[in-house]
Amino acid sequence: MQVLAGFTLIAGLLYAAPVVAAQADFRPIVETRAVAKPLQGVWRSRGYGWVVRFDASGPSLYHLAGDDCWRDPRAEADPDGVLKLWRPVGGAIETVGEVDGTLYRFDRLKALPTACSTVRPWTPRRTLAVVADTFAAYYPLSKERGLDWTARRSAAFAALGETPDDAALWKAVAVLLRGIDDAHVELDGVVDGQMRTRRFGEAAAVMRAKVAPGGEAAWTRAWRAQVLAAPLGVREAAGGRILWGRKGEVGYLALTGMGGFDPRAGDDDTALLDATLDEAIGAFAGAEAVIVDVSDNRGGYDVIARRIAARFADRRREVGSKVAVGGDGVAQPLFITPSDRPRYLGPVWLLTSQVTVSAGETFTLSMRALPNVRQAGETTRGALSDQLQKPLPNGWRFALPVEVHRDAGGRVVEGEGIAPQAPLPVFPPGEPPNDPRGHARALEWVLGRIYGR
Repeated sequence: MQVLAGFTLIAGLLYAAPVVAAQADFRPIVETRAVAKPLQGVWRSRGYGWVVRFDASGPSLYHLAGDDCWRDPRAEADPDGVLKLWRPVGGAIETVGEVDGTLYRFDRLKALPTACSTVRPWTPRRTLAVVADTFAAYYPLSKERGLDWTARRSAAFAALGETPDDAALWKAVAVLLRGIDDAHVELDGVVDGQMRTRRFGEAAAVMRAKVAPGGEAAWTRAWRAQVLAAPLGVREAAGGRILWGRKGEVGYLALTGMGGFDPRAGDDDTALLDATLDEAIGAFAGAEAVIVDVSDNRGGYDVIARRIAARFADRRREVGSKVAVGGDGVAQPLFITPSDRPRYLGPVWLLTSQVTVSAGETFTLSMRALPNVRQAGETTRGALSDQLQKPLPNGWRFALPVEVHRDAGGRVVEGEGIAPQAPLPVFPPGEPPNDPRGHARALEWVLGRIYGR
């Protein structure tokens, strides 16, 4: 019997460690085609600004902002997928979209708030008010970031003017959010019959690429070509979202997103991901080290991020925590559990950059908690929170982060990013916008450390 990099090889067969049993106390919200009777009624979330009315036929979602309330205009009863499972907690309830997902706590209300059923026109002033009230109530670390939402609200309404139209509203929201640098802040609006979109936080390397010849697509192609040309035997898999290979004693695994692995399936489908990782992790058996590269990872699903990190986990570990802004202050601990599929438990170098964002960062958080992982590269983007969607009946939509993440040591990483143990320039300011040479040099540096150069 021989132990090879995280699994036992017996007579040529692979055996993986058993997974810890999933929590069994959650139950479906819809049972035998009807909402569970103890749930029926009206519930208000702790944080997130939601009111949910459960009728026998299903949930109806409403949004609260200050004194205002409106019904979610999307067609789905559970458009964000957060009302699949539930359990009682004292006089309150907790819901999740999946057992390993974010916990949402709700308290029962006697009735639907009057504002939720009051019909009023969606004027520019009303739209600006709900955006301002939502950010004031739920945006993470406002004090620490020096964000005075009372002053910002006053400035925004002054910019809106006395007889505003949608163009004035667009400018006023820009005043409200001026200076925000956050990848999870978004605004979509209809102005003069045309949809406008604005994102409020991009990595400097991405911004440089966007204005260079060929734009961001050219930069991404150059990064991919460089990886494929590296001396690591790299191939593309899973719709191009995974690049992996092994050359000699070193394995390489690049993940460009945490979802969308199979173009024929849903974004959160994991069948092709699992099959690809089975092949890659099997090829890594006995390797001296593996490089896991998320330097160009744009995020996706946290559950998928933890699913991938579980391929490198030796045992169940707490990797960090998060707490909802404006909630009850109770933090949700975050865990990874060893996968029941092939794993690699040898030395891992995790390569990150300023581009690594969202679920790419929750993946980094999980990996950093493992004793066999060392992070190199640049500090990640600092946008780990779930992104809260707030669609409006007038066709506008805004989104924002609403949680504060901490690492396993209790340090706040939301808004700060996850700093590497071995700092390296990956996408430095001086390099040609669509020729990421810094990434190649970072890979060479890591290879040098693996081989003792």
